[in-house]
Amino acid sequence: MPERETRAGSGWQDGITAAPGGLLDVLRVAALVLGSDGRIALWSPEAESLLGFPAAEALGQDAGALLVAPENQARARDLFRNVRTGARWAGVFPVRHKDGSTRRVEFRTMQLRDADGDIFALGLGADAETVRNVERDLALSHILVSQSPVGIAVFDPDLRWLRVNPSLERLNGVPEAAVLGRRVGEVLPALDVDAIESRMRYVLRTGEPLLDQQTVGHTEADTEDHAFSESYHRIEDPNGRVLGLAISVLDVSERERAAAEVAQARERLAVIADAGVRIGTTLDLRRTARELADVAVPQLADLAAVDALDAVVNPGGSAAPRADGSLDFWALALKASHPTDAVEAADPVGQPALYSPSRMVTECVREARPILREHVDDTVLRRIARDDAAAETLRSAGVHSYLAVPLMARGEVLGTLSLCRTVNPRPFDDQDVTLAVELAARAAICIDNARLYGRERDIALTLQRSLLSQAPPHHGGMEVASRYRPAISEVGGDWFDVLPLADGKIGLVVGDVMGKGVHAAAIMGQLRTATRALARLDLPPAELLHHLDGLTASLGDSDTLATCLYVVCDPRRGRCELSRAGHLPPVLVGPHGKAELLDIAAGVPLGVGGVPFTVGEHELAEGALLALFTDGLVESHEMSVDAGLHNVLRVLDDSRLPLEQTCDLLLAALTPEPDDDVAVLLARRTNGHRQG
Repeated sequence: MPERETRAGSGWQDGITAAPGGLLDVLRVAALVLGSDGRIALWSPEAESLLGFPAAEALGQDAGALLVAPENQARARDLFRNVRTGARWAGVFPVRHKDGSTRRVEFRTMQLRDADGDIFALGLGADAETVRNVERDLALSHILVSQSPVGIAVFDPDLRWLRVNPSLERLNGVPEAAVLGRRVGEVLPALDVDAIESRMRYVLRTGEPLLDQQTVGHTEADTEDHAFSESYHRIEDPNGRVLGLAISVLDVSERERAAAEVAQARERLAVIADAGVRIGTTLDLRRTARELADVAVPQLADLAAVDALDAVVNPGGSAAPRADGSLDFWALALKASHPTDAVEAADPVGQPALYSPSRMVTECVREARPILREHVDDTVLRRIARDDAAAETLRSAGVHSYLAVPLMARGEVLGTLSLCRTVNPRPFDDQDVTLAVELAARAAICIDNARLYGRERDIALTLQRSLLSQAPPHHGGMEVASRYRPAISEVGGDWFDVLPLADGKIGLVVGDVMGKGVHAAAIMGQLRTATRALARLDLPPAELLHHLDGLTASLGDSDTLATCLYVVCDPRRGRCELSRAGHLPPVLVGPHGKAELLDIAAGVPLGVGGVPFTVGEHELAEGALLALFTDGLVESHEMSVDAGLHNVLRVLDDSRLPLEQTCDLLLAALTPEPDDDVAVLLARRTNGHRQG
């Protein structure tokens, strides 16, 4: 018995210390007790709050007279008699408030007996509108939970399931009855249970909701992984007591796939835009190939190789297959996204390579179409690599997917772009093929332009070199040296010449036809020939330029222009006459080593017409050095003409080196990679004696 009382007391104590619920506080249930005579025997504070009468005014009063309007008193007496006989009644009854208004109260009534057998009537009542609101909220909550397409779960503070709606039953693949009272990991172990329960504990502890939390895994409904979006909310009653938490769950796999596809489409557009900027920055074939590989890695592949047919790299090479079907290639570029042994399996960059007819690259060229192998095996690897050892290297490096795309321009296959994936686990697909074809097409046009330009440049350079002076190093009392360096990008129309004249004089000419390529070289050749012919007439420099000016207007088209500097040196007299047609002034280095620009009227370029040229005369002392040059020596994208002329003066100042070394010094110091052609002509008065 004592033990039983202790247990009862303990339970009572637990109940008394537990936090109260909040629903009764919302309803504010009023209690009143009527005696057998209909007078109010008990009156609760909630009754006072509901009806306005304090207990002192209500107790002992006839309930019908105090609380019921005259028109409702007959019905009230009938209900009271029924309750006294033991009947129960529930319903809404209009009750009069102290302020004179009528309140609709929902009652629950029942008979009570005390120890003496006296009968009482108990009435429990609440504001009817409040009850209706609570009922609507509960009904709405039930509908939302049971009919919602969103999975909803309710957990107690111990993280055990209390409720699962039908949508979540379908997502879980487990009925509600099988999960109640259990934890997430006991039912769905394939999910990230630790992360889920960590979020649950956080929300229970802080009350802060967590929205759109991502979980990837699978449930009993499907063995394939899905992406789920979860939102966590703590459940509290109106008094703030924590009842548990609710989790809403959405399967967002389709949304994630769509978002991934959109992201991939944006990445592909970004790669194409990047290619438009980075591929084809120069007319250099090998650099274009490297730019293609740089764009493809890592956006498209983990490893990229660019190969061109031998005929594309070498004008005399062959694009036709050999008798056994193999093809001659040049490996132009190789790029990897990370250090890998796979690069060792590729053909060496910059070297010719013979690809057998069974290789994927050969098939790609032969059929002029992309070759896609989403998943590669040992057989495919052997067709990708040049030999068994290279195939084993590719296998060890993790190559699992392969794509080869032809480089096609103007209907001709120029080579291939080969792509491999090692780190990226996703195999190549049709979208990747489309992107690779787009990149290859852009690069192929640039490569073909570079090839065509290279041919034209070689022709122009050959023509220009054949027309340049091959003058001996000594002309009477003058020692000469010259250099010509073509531009990296395109050959222009620069020229120089040394002309023996009457009476031991020497003519020095430097000129520059405005324009590039074969056309400029051809115009240059005609001007050089005309200059030589006019110089034989022993014309003064200004008159010679006047005749060249008229001739230039008739060469090529009406827009043909050229600059020219003509100097007539007389070593015997130690004098020189100079005239400029829009050309840069020469530099004179005196016998004591002081370099200066000769101040001569610039004149206008040849081809302008109608403007006379002037002549300047200067002393040419023994040992003095004249430097004539074109603007490629002193002007570039990084250097202005004034800065370039200052550098020339700096290099030549106090220069006593042999002329050949001086030429090399000028080129090395000023034009490591010229943007334009460079022509340099140096002449030193020796008074007839050779000097080193």
